[in-house]
Amino acid sequence: MTDPQPSPQPSEGPEALARPQRRLLARLFNARSAPVLVEGREFLTFQQAKRYLMSLEGEAREAAYLAMKAQADRDRSTEG
Repeated sequence: MTDPQPSPQPSEGPEALARPQRRLLARLFNARSAPVLVEGREFLTFQQAKRYLMSLEGEAREAAYLAMKAQADRDRSTEG
């Protein structure tokens, strides 16, 4: 008899965002008042951005993530 394998959590699947990516997105969208623009779409919350990224495949997901990260860096450098 074999032991039943635990089913993976939705956030732990092979298509899930990596922990550093989730942490950066959470910080990026924490108390955000201006949306992040990626490919003509506006994202104001972590959940919106996460759902969008999860809908993309491989390279497209990485490109969108890097665009969000770059915009956050630009926003931070112009704040003060």
